[in-house]
Amino acid sequence: MSRNRWLVIVLLMGYAAIGHFNRVGISVAGDEMFIPVLKIPETRMGWVYTAFLILYTIGMLPGGWLIDRIGSARALALYGVTMGSFVILTGALGWLTTNPYGLFVGLLVIRGLAGICNAPLHPGAANVVAEVMPPGRRATANGMVTAGALIGIACCYPAFGWLMDTLSWQWAFVAGGSMLFAYGVLWHLVATPLLNTPVEVVESREMDPQPPASEARVSLRTLMSNNTLWLLTLSYAAYGYFQYLFFYWLGYYFKEILEIPPVRARWATTWIMLTMGVGMAVGGRLTDVACNWLGTVRGRRTIVITGMGLGAVFGLAGVNSTFIVSRLAALGIEAETFVCISVCLALSMAAVGMCEGVFWTTATDIGGRSGGLAGAFMNTGGNIGGLISPVLTPFIALSYGWPVAIGLACVISAVGGLTWMLITPPTTDTTDTTPV
Repeated sequence: MSRNRWLVIVLLMGYAAIGHFNRVGISVAGDEMFIPVLKIPETRMGWVYTAFLILYTIGMLPGGWLIDRIGSARALALYGVTMGSFVILTGALGWLTTNPYGLFVGLLVIRGLAGICNAPLHPGAANVVAEVMPPGRRATANGMVTAGALIGIACCYPAFGWLMDTLSWQWAFVAGGSMLFAYGVLWHLVATPLLNTPVEVVESREMDPQPPASEARVSLRTLMSNNTLWLLTLSYAAYGYFQYLFFYWLGYYFKEILEIPPVRARWATTWIMLTMGVGMAVGGRLTDVACNWLGTVRGRRTIVITGMGLGAVFGLAGVNSTFIVSRLAALGIEAETFVCISVCLALSMAAVGMCEGVFWTTATDIGGRSGGLAGAFMNTGGNIGGLISPVLTPFIALSYGWPVAIGLACVISAVGGLTWMLITPPTTDTTDTTPV
């Protein structure tokens, strides 16, 4: 059983990696092809990114409902097949038209529909974790799954760029979408039987004899009366605003604003995203350890307040790196400005990433057997923050400069962390007595 449990988590990591590779590929194509070559304005590309997030957000609660009705395994299989199909269609669009306005309209439609298909991924994955993992390992597992997502994002910058350079941007989307489609089929064939094995359900109940929420499914109306879930969602919205700014605009900021050569910018972005993934994996384990030492409430609060606070501090340091470099030079220490910026932003993303496992574990704890719906509700808030960020950031940057746009995200992150002073997650026995 222990082996099957961790096999499912590894499969989820791979799913999250390939899913986010395809989700972020549009920003790589935007930075290197759609904006500079095909002449789609920055603000219109911002709306393409946001169209995905708007429809993703609208589809989130229905996606959570679907997860609780047909099961996480089937919902995730459906995600892979449908999202992969729309990524393939993104590439096919380029064979129909290269007119900037025609591409813009086509991308709005295709990426918007892809957003709906993407809805079950994270609530479904968190629900699988809640089904198969004992309480003392759930944050660890959620951290690993979300780290998989960041691995996919990190690999996207050099790998998707290489695909565009080697094949064409159209074939790059077709190749990526085909991989996701195939993984959806693989997930259905391998993971669904494991998750539907009655023995696993029985053992899960034995490991967690007193689940944190009712065994009966609860309605959305009941969940919406839960103040803790609302505060959790508000904090996750702040998290989403900070995170999505970097997901969609970091590559552009490096290449177009700082005028870093494309290949170097790709690799810098890759390492920053990998660092965030490391933060997620480490933060998940630290959360379970902290909860074991300090209790569920204080343990989770400590991780989130520390992570989002340090994320804000290092982010502000990153956009003020010229000052830092000048101070170092006065001390006789030579440092390249771009290296300093990259290191500070990497530390910022890693610190914020530490909190991801806490959010998803807390959401499914609140939801119990309606964990899909509870996770979807929280993620709706995260998406609202996330969908505002890609479209608002270029407007703020055009008016006040990129340091102000990034600095605002840092302030929002810090406020989101402090919100946890008001959050009291359901208390569970997190004593770690389970075998690895």
